[in-house]
Amino acid sequence: MSARPALSDNADRRRPVNPARDIRQRVAAGLRQAFDDEQLTLLGVALVVGLAAGCCAVLFREVLALFQSIFLGTGAEHLVDFIAGLPTWQVVLAPTVGGLAVGIYLRVFLNGRPTGVAQVMEASAAGGRMELAPALHGALANALTLGCGGSAGREGPVVHLGAAVASWLARRFHDRRGAARTLLACGVAGAVAASFNAPFAGIFFAQEVVIGRYAFGALVPVAVSSVVATLISHAVYGAYPAFIVPEFSLGSWLEFPAFVLLGGLTAVTAVIFIRSIRITAQLAEASTVPAWMRPALAGLAVGLIAVVFPQVLGVGYGATDDALKAEYGLWLLIGLIVAKTAATSLTIGGGFGGGVFSPSLFLGAMLGGAFGTVAGSVAPHLFAGVGAYAMVGMGAMAGAVLGAPISTILIMVELTGDYQLTMAVTIATVTAAMLTRALNGASYFRTVLAENGIDLDERLETDAMRQMRVRGVMSRSFSSVPRTMKMRELRVALATAPYGELFVVDPSNRLFGTITLADLDETAFDPGIQDLVCAGDAARLNPPMLTVEDDLESAFNLMETRHEEHIAVVDNRVDRHLVGFIHERDVMLAYNRALVDMHRRGGTAY
Repeated sequence: MSARPALSDNADRRRPVNPARDIRQRVAAGLRQAFDDEQLTLLGVALVVGLAAGCCAVLFREVLALFQSIFLGTGAEHLVDFIAGLPTWQVVLAPTVGGLAVGIYLRVFLNGRPTGVAQVMEASAAGGRMELAPALHGALANALTLGCGGSAGREGPVVHLGAAVASWLARRFHDRRGAARTLLACGVAGAVAASFNAPFAGIFFAQEVVIGRYAFGALVPVAVSSVVATLISHAVYGAYPAFIVPEFSLGSWLEFPAFVLLGGLTAVTAVIFIRSIRITAQLAEASTVPAWMRPALAGLAVGLIAVVFPQVLGVGYGATDDALKAEYGLWLLIGLIVAKTAATSLTIGGGFGGGVFSPSLFLGAMLGGAFGTVAGSVAPHLFAGVGAYAMVGMGAMAGAVLGAPISTILIMVELTGDYQLTMAVTIATVTAAMLTRALNGASYFRTVLAENGIDLDERLETDAMRQMRVRGVMSRSFSSVPRTMKMRELRVALATAPYGELFVVDPSNRLFGTITLADLDETAFDPGIQDLVCAGDAARLNPPMLTVEDDLESAFNLMETRHEEHIAVVDNRVDRHLVGFIHERDVMLAYNRALVDMHRRGGTAY
């Protein structure tokens, strides 16, 4: 009987075939091939940021509702009917007492400075770093502002909180500087998406408003954060749009000129709104009233306005929803435009917290409703309805105030779930945004930053130069002479030196000085002393220098202050061994390449 062949050791250890495992391995290998480890890490952190931003948005809404229950007796978003039943003293007292609490809190924890989207834009331009503790204090102050009836929006505070949490996570899980801005944008996108149940709006808002351009390198991680945050919001509040909009249909294509006219009227209103807030803030700053007392006085004024127009209190979603349903008459709509502009100007300009997005939607709905009421009376057979014009006005006003027409259009589509009026919203929003830019020169956020002496474009350019090092731009081919070289040889060397300048070094190659033909006096050409004078005698001592680790901003500033076109580069400021030189032309070429790359890819920053 023949013996069975022995199985090899490899055969004994061979694992059984596992199709599921093989598929997972192939998928993992494909992902590794498609994304490098850094990209996978960035996507993983973006997912965590989206989760955190969604939770922040939910938590902010719940804290706001808690404060609102304390001050106004209800945590509901639709306040109008409830406030109408409150006694007058409570309507006036709630924002007054709340303002006093906000003023004291801001004075103690934030040195009197509210927080919002403008600060996120500033942080993005400066490298993407934000501190978490001030953001948490700011979120609490903003929730208190809105909970006591302050006439502002909740989106700005949520954006600031989401961005700060994203920055905190970025420092712990992904320390590359370029990723900091990308993850900051992820936090913004998640906050907006969770606030409105609008993932696409979050993606575009982060890029259009905070980054300031569409950075394709940041698109995937920003999208991941936006979707994850939206899922968190859906899980808590359901997949419902922020506003319930009746079905609309265009009466006729002949209505489009009316939408253009509405866009123009919206631009004028937006400029008045922006300037009213800033003028109120300037008057408050110029007053002798202590900063911590200003929100209380502003709250008193808001409360008095609310006695007549209770719709102005809080975020204002309930009144906006009523305008979309055409429940307000013409004169009430006009009155609410004036009242809300005044109340929001007092709230934000008077030192409260809060954002401008919700008030913009409110004003747009009222203006659109008023315009639609008039348009319907003029041409009833070409009329889509008052609610349709209110919806178009919302998009136009928000796009004009924020300076973000594309993301606003998407927000309107996702907020309302209505796609019938997309063309009308687009036409009015683009018209309003263009005219507002022409009339005001900048969006609300950029206006705030400009008044504080902050130029975002300049910050971005400066940061691009700070990220580049001299070692990557300098030339290692240079002309140097020993300090002992005689004048006869020195004159010959100068005649052939690049840029007509020589670097003078000591025997250990330490930078001693520089010398040009202009540095030589008439004695240098005296044949009798040419062998007596050396390079060290004629050199300019203590010349400007840079190290290989200096950034290009330092290089540019040194060239500008010392009026030098090129500067010596040394290994460090202690040893001062000459290793090259850097020319002004090379600095500008590197700077221009960095800006082109930043715009093309969103840069290392985005």
